[in-house]
Amino acid sequence: MESNKIIEIKHLNKTFGDHEVLKDISFSVNKGDVTCIIGASGSGKSTLLRCINLLENPTSGEILYNGNNILLSKKIPSYRSKVGMVFQSFNLFENMNVIQNCMIGLTKVLKVKKEEAEKESKYFLEKVGMLPYIKAKPRQLSGGQKQRVAIARALAMKPDVLLFDEPTSALDPQMVGEVLNVIKDLAKEDFTMIIVTHEMAFARDVSTKVIYMNDGVIWEEGTPDEIFVNPKKEETKNFLERFIN
Repeated sequence: MESNKIIEIKHLNKTFGDHEVLKDISFSVNKGDVTCIIGASGSGKSTLLRCINLLENPTSGEILYNGNNILLSKKIPSYRSKVGMVFQSFNLFENMNVIQNCMIGLTKVLKVKKEEAEKESKYFLEKVGMLPYIKAKPRQLSGGQKQRVAIARALAMKPDVLLFDEPTSALDPQMVGEVLNVIKDLAKEDFTMIIVTHEMAFARDVSTKVIYMNDGVIWEEGTPDEIFVNPKKEETKNFLERFIN
């Protein structure tokens, strides 16, 4: 039987100096999964995401992509183009307008012709409701609009997996909803996503799997019901109670 595991993390560790940030992390992501990673600040969630995308090099362990250990591979740029990342701070190029921000990865990394890149970019900008703004520079956009452009830019690369690092944490409360709605729509279309978030109601509604991290360790993982309704571990209960109250 063919495995539909896209990413498998095995015994991943990450140390900065003497500080152990990730300790023996193992989990897998199947095609179409929406995995939400929750936990207090400083629990290692963002570092885990940056290791999966190889923005940080893990200290030890394995990251398997379609069965191959990517840490032993020479094809890291091609892997990165298949594992898209949406950052909390948008990371748009200020000197480029919206359509140019979306096209640059297609033309520079994937070597797509300009006309084709423009067509693709427009398609994904329309998907996130940003087509009317293609000539705008980032400074002319709200935070929610910038984040939607960043999502369109990641989608235009047609990644196998999309990683979201706290995609709403830099936004004003009234803009959070517009970005979460875009991500919810992607989930309905079976995009494979790993989302670090502190939006608990969103995590409960959108995910197929929830991972609770505490102090660099996966304390508990399960379906949204298992984590939010019947958590097994006391730490998970305490964390959720703090959030829900």
